[in-house]
Amino acid sequence: MQQFIPAAGGAGLHLKRGERLRIIDPQGGQSGDLVAFSQDGQQRLSNGRTFDYGGKIYLSRGDTLWSDRSEPMLTIVADDVGRHDFLYSPCSLEMYRIQYGVTGYHPNCHDNLCAELQKLGIAPDPLPTAFNFFMNVDVSADGRLVFAPPRSRPGDSFVVCAEMDLAVAMSACPASTCNGGAPPRALAFEILRD
Repeated sequence: MQQFIPAAGGAGLHLKRGERLRIIDPQGGQSGDLVAFSQDGQQRLSNGRTFDYGGKIYLSRGDTLWSDRSEPMLTIVADDVGRHDFLYSPCSLEMYRIQYGVTGYHPNCHDNLCAELQKLGIAPDPLPTAFNFFMNVDVSADGRLVFAPPRSRPGDSFVVCAEMDLAVAMSACPASTCNGGAPPRALAFEILRD
């Protein structure tokens, strides 16, 4: 059954080992964040370990996302888009203040992810770097990070398979910089069981 991540909002779920999570971009051009913790909260998603063991920063079908204790957490088993980011941390109130001068509250992935993890019984602090699905970030020759619009088209998706029992939180990113300048839109997801 398909469920939705509201525009600029979050969603959380428990995923059992062997279950697959399909994340869909219904309208195209929307990026999102995903973080995963082991069911007991003792392991968290690690971009550093994932880079170490995969040897690359751009991940797609066949690549594994690893925990901070060097155990596989998720494997990407299908991917319509082929470009995601695992460098940028979730957008936060501090990011909007420091980078954009926003002084009031602004919806952000950090708060969304923490709230969803807390609902799942996970203490999210410190929150790991999220896997930023559909986010399109290039690394220029001088090492600068450059945002480009997401490559996802309406209906595009990617699927990850759980390698352990997990608590997963997701956010539909509210930062227009990550979405090709567009306002945030909803994302969809479903759990696939054999």
